[in-house]
Amino acid sequence: MKAIIYTRVSTSGQAEDGVSLAAQEAKLRAWADLNGAENVTVFTDAGLSGKRADNRPGLQEALNAVGKGDALIVYSLSRLARSTRDTITIAEVLDKRGADLVSMSEKIDTTTAAGKMVFRMLAVLSEFERDQVSERTRFALAHKRANGEKTGGDVPYGYRLEEGRLVKDAGEQKAIVLIRQLHGKGHSLRAIAAELEARGYQTKTHRPHWHHKTVAAIMERERIAA
Repeated sequence: MKAIIYTRVSTSGQAEDGVSLAAQEAKLRAWADLNGAENVTVFTDAGLSGKRADNRPGLQEALNAVGKGDALIVYSLSRLARSTRDTITIAEVLDKRGADLVSMSEKIDTTTAAGKMVFRMLAVLSEFERDQVSERTRFALAHKRANGEKTGGDVPYGYRLEEGRLVKDAGEQKAIVLIRQLHGKGHSLRAIAAELEARGYQTKTHRPHWHHKTVAAIMERERIAA
């Protein structure tokens, strides 16, 4: 087994918890020696916040160095990441590479069955959190649509924006009715586009030429909104 040691202190890290880089490394090397690590490599981020994982070069180098059967060792999860999301993301990277994670303070050791269970529980809780956020977002958007509020992106065909609210545009609504009628009669998208042009309807950008993909997009939005 190869041991990849990662240590970190923020600008006030030593004052916060009294665990210097040297102290962290000493404890982690002790674990590596006790567990028969054949090779020990140390990566460090000094004076960097743990708020984000992607802006710490030492951590990224440590993750790149980890291979199958290796163990990434940290003094505590707070040294590894400050957010549950980052912690789980890192754990997923290690899992894909067939590597383990050891955190001394929390006594998490995925080389053991109990350690793996703890991390699987963290993964489940993280997934639950993501699902809740997604659910709240869907409900919020549905509420906005029901009240005629714009929910982002361009103003859809058939509507115009008035004081932050979507209001039906009479002319464009007539075009949508025509699209539905022609589609119901079996007309192709290109045939519908040609008929819209022939009758003088304009696109959202006030162009007289219609593309069949534009017609398809309008039909799809109407289907979703129905």
